[in-house]
Amino acid sequence: MILVTGATGTVGRCVVEQLAALGEPVRALTRNPSRATFPTGVEVVGGDLTKPAELPLDDVTAVFLLAALDSEAVAEHAAALAERVPRVVFLSSSAVAVRRPGSYETHEAVEKAIEQSGAEWTHLRPGEFMANKLVWASSIKSANVVRAAYPDAIGVPIHEADIAEVAVLALRSPDHAGQAYFLTGPEALTHREQAAAIGRGLGREIGFETLTYGQARAALIRDAGLPWDIAEYLMGYQSEHAQEPPSVSPVFERVTGHQGRTLAQWAADHAAELS
Repeated sequence: MILVTGATGTVGRCVVEQLAALGEPVRALTRNPSRATFPTGVEVVGGDLTKPAELPLDDVTAVFLLAALDSEAVAEHAAALAERVPRVVFLSSSAVAVRRPGSYETHEAVEKAIEQSGAEWTHLRPGEFMANKLVWASSIKSANVVRAAYPDAIGVPIHEADIAEVAVLALRSPDHAGQAYFLTGPEALTHREQAAAIGRGLGREIGFETLTYGQARAALIRDAGLPWDIAEYLMGYQSEHAQEPPSVSPVFERVTGHQGRTLAQWAADHAAELS
């Protein structure tokens, strides 16, 4: 039995669906099981990661862990869970690899706690999610345009299904034990190029309008509904990428044997949310 925590989340849902498609026995953990919808055969259970002793771990051979990062004792909770199972695949962050202050410390603490637990471990360190582009959905839907700062800032966002694909490989095989995988998408694209790629996926032209830092932050708050601190956090990443552009990691292709999904593919997958 494979336990997937954060099963209704962006990556967790993909992990559940991919495991189910492969015929693996899956137990999907969520705080609100009555509201969750999963493929036939998936066992849906309630649970709280801040109460690891109460988690349903009977017959569990591997866990996909989305840690409770809002808990001050997140590392301790992760360690308590990992000590009870043979294998843990942790959804960490690329911030650990690049050691971005204010972003990596909690994820690194969880990684170390898992490593010291005695369980087989694999850490997934994705960078920017393509799903983050949903913050542009309002202007894409209303005006076929992306309005953002830093038109030439480069990003290498990754499809959530690609993160899940690596997770599934690690959950099913010991071959990935002891690995920390730095994951990106297959393309390095400027913001302007990202808007065009989304347009290709949607089958219509999407333009780009340049905003100032302040205007872009206000748009994230107003149009995407983000809290001020989260909007500022995202803007900080964009500012950094404008001066220190990330590059494409070869890890996904090396691990899976094929190229990752493009941003145009992601847009087509999320057409209902962008139209």
